[in-house]
Order: sequence, then structure tokens, then C-alpha cells
Amino acid sequence: MSEKVLVHYEVQNKIAILTLDDPPANTYTHEMMAQLDVGIVKARFDKEVEVIVITGKGEKFFCAGANIGMLSEADPDWKYCFCLHANETLNRLEHTPKLVIAALNGHTVGGGLEIAMAADIRIARKDSGKCGLPEVALGVLPGTGGTQRLVRIVGKSKAIQLMAEGSVFGFEKALELGLVNEIYDNEDRDSFVAAVLEYAGKFCTPGKATKAVGLIKRSVQTGSEMPFELALALERELQAQLFGSSDAKEGLNAYIEKRPPNFEGK
Repeated sequence: MSEKVLVHYEVQNKIAILTLDDPPANTYTHEMMAQLDVGIVKARFDKEVEVIVITGKGEKFFCAGANIGMLSEADPDWKYCFCLHANETLNRLEHTPKLVIAALNGHTVGGGLEIAMAADIRIARKDSGKCGLPEVALGVLPGTGGTQRLVRIVGKSKAIQLMAEGSVFGFEKALELGLVNEIYDNEDRDSFVAAVLEYAGKFCTPGKATKAVGLIKRSVQTGSEMPFELALALERELQAQLFGSSDAKEGLNAYIEKRPPNFEGK
């Protein structure tokens, strides 16, 4: 019997699209997280992929978090391993040297928001749902990186308040908090995802130096967790890599010659 596809993987115009698909709410099980893990690694190694977009299937949900039924039936040791693997999966997403955009097509709560926070840019569809980390209502904490990524986005006091209250709120407030970068006013999910893919295409060659984009991401993601002087050393090393790249040469020549650059991602 073939495995149910819970994460669809496709590539369009140098963009890998990972779609979470487990109706009605796209809640994730270990099986879904394992498939997401495979998709992330596949996109990381695929030289034809320059940007990754993650979204949810359907009109109502990006992802409503972990499957509560699954968790209620599992023993504590299994749940610990489940959380550990989920952390490892999202760390792989966060550290992949390609831009990751989360297209929030609907409700993005609990572990769904934790997945989204591991992306570099989050774009939400206007009035399509709520977001937040309400795990405290279940007597647990956001255990897939939520406590650590939220504090790094909104600050310590606000993060504690939001998680201790179990607040669930609209994307407009999420925009104010910095949890989402943009809100698109699209009537349906398909047109919304198409708009996000159009935006994602702006980060692809030949118009954008994708190696530089990837190393900007690496410098921020890794450097922000290091002492400042060491982070500056990392920045210099990454810059040295770019100084030796063909794209840097092309960018400088294009600027001098007053023409659009033709980047190759090399």
C-alpha cells in the first residue's frame, strides 16, 4: 500500500513548492513532518531550486499545528522524539541556504505558526484566518521551536505575554508584531499562492544573485546566535566567498556599464 502524500513537492520556475495536505486542518503528524523533512532536503540539494515556498492545501488552513489525537494516544517518550524530530526538520529549513517564504493561506496556529516562523519571510492572505500559539490551553508549551523563535521575532516580554495568554489573533495584528511581513488581498487561495510565487520569482536568477541571497540568510540566521565579534568574522568569511563569485563580478560590471545584471547564482 502506497504512503499517503501529506506534503506535495513540485518545482515551478526555479521555486520548490511544499504544500501541506491533511484535511480538514492540515494538522501534522510524524508522517507529515517526515515528508516535510524529505522535501526540505530535496529542495536544498536541487540545483534547479533557488527559492522555497511552503503553503497549505485548501482555503481555510495553512496548518493548525500538531494532530491532537495523535498526541493524546502517544506515550511521553514517543512525544519527546516527535518534538525532537520536528525541531530538527525546522532547523534544516531555517539553515538551508535558500530563501524560504511561507504563504499563509488560512489559519496558522500552534505548530502551524511554528513552521511558518522557521521561514525567512511570511506572507498572509487578508482575512483568511487567525494565528497564534495557544498551547497553554492544553497544559503544554509551544514545543516545536515556538518559544525560541517567537522571542527572537517579537521580543521577550511580548512573547511571554502572547504564549501565556494563549492569544489567537488576526493577520493584521501579526503584521504589527512583525510575525508576518506582508498581507496580500486575494479573494481565494489559488490567486494568493500565484501572487506569492510571483514575488518569490523576484529572488531567482537572472535578476537576483541567489548565492548572495543565500549567504545573507546564512549570515543572519547563524550570526544572530553568535557573539557580535564572531558574527562579524562569519560575515567577513561569507563576503569573501561572494567576492570570489562570478555573480559579484557580473554585478559590478553591470553597475559600471549601466545595464541590468544577468546573474547565474555562481
